[in-house]
Amino acid sequence: MTTSESAGDGYDVVISGAGLAGCAAAILLARRGARVALLERRSDPEAYKVLCTHSITANAYPVLDELGLVPALEKAGAPRNSARWYTRWGWIEPKAAPSGPELPYAYNVRRSTLDPLIRSRAAQTPGVDLLLGHQVTAVVREAGRTVGVRASTPQGERELRARLVVGADGKDSAVAKFAEVPARQHENARFGYLAHFRGLPVHEGIGQVWFLDPDMAYAFPNDDGITVLAVLPDKKRLPAFREDLEGSFLDFVRALPEAPAVDSAERVSKITGTVNYPLISREPTAPGLALIGDAALTGDPLWGVGCGWALLSAHWLAEAAGAAVTGRGDLDRSLAAYARRHRRQLRGQHFLAVDYAKGRPFNPVERLIFSAAARDASVARHMHLFASRLISPSRFLSPVALAKASVVNIRHRGKAKAPARR
Repeated sequence: MTTSESAGDGYDVVISGAGLAGCAAAILLARRGARVALLERRSDPEAYKVLCTHSITANAYPVLDELGLVPALEKAGAPRNSARWYTRWGWIEPKAAPSGPELPYAYNVRRSTLDPLIRSRAAQTPGVDLLLGHQVTAVVREAGRTVGVRASTPQGERELRARLVVGADGKDSAVAKFAEVPARQHENARFGYLAHFRGLPVHEGIGQVWFLDPDMAYAFPNDDGITVLAVLPDKKRLPAFREDLEGSFLDFVRALPEAPAVDSAERVSKITGTVNYPLISREPTAPGLALIGDAALTGDPLWGVGCGWALLSAHWLAEAAGAAVTGRGDLDRSLAAYARRHRRQLRGQHFLAVDYAKGRPFNPVERLIFSAAARDASVARHMHLFASRLISPSRFLSPVALAKASVVNIRHRGKAKAPARR
């Protein structure tokens, strides 16, 4: 492993992007015998992604475990990401069943902690060359197949060839654009801003999410006593926010039901965000090419699924193509298997996210499930499994689940009045 120029330019895999997805893929592929060039356009090994929910969904816990990161995250003080969700029907507060196992979890961890940690692990993995300051400027193609990349480096232009090129370079993936992989884009009717606070107490010390229909907000406790506080209002509110960003941000938080005491906390970061964050999807493979993380599928930040999907897509790619990239299998067939799994696991999740990103009010099915989850512990646990992306949309909205929610609501009809809406 190295963080500079390698001894040669022949690799089994070239990965563009040494963020969460790219580093995970590099580690897992190298463990399967591949020689990996891990390219990162930034020169600072401590660089990290700023705009993020800073939370990893529970479905990615097995990948964290496989990477050996769980002890390091615990040591870094990353809290387990339990959460409760406010709705007009009250709080949904998932709890473990009295005689059942604890609820599945992963971690809330700032990317300033997570990214350098996993990048260091990648650099220390035998078979991985971490090449900092390498920005992909083109892909090399032969007979319609991607066979390498050209990169701008501190030492000048460089060409690196490999059996497989992996784009792990985010929603605006340069690799995907150079390889002419088309992107499907869906408008997000919300904008978002977040900031980091120290000394911000939250109920029971766990994550808080507000479904204000259509506005959203969340407060996620993170490592080192930091809480990430985010607001995701409907774009109709954008002109007022732009007039006074800090004042609008704080006023929005103060108006939340059971609002965290933001005025008594210390803000330790800028208020940062985006006014336009579309949901983007691409085919995850092409001949000689694979896309992982946001390069393949960019979710809505309000669901906090991006980090989990980054880790999982890296894992799926390594499982499918780990042997083939070293010449021990059919690479095209392996990439087809990765693409099928990616679509099977994430297409339904993305469809629901695209629909909700329109900024519409809850539909009848959502009203049924959310209201029942605020009233019944078993439905709340069911919602937790879906929020953790441990069950599919079809299971989340199965006839059995909908029947259970209907029974709960019938039993509670007329027993409680909904909280006043904002």
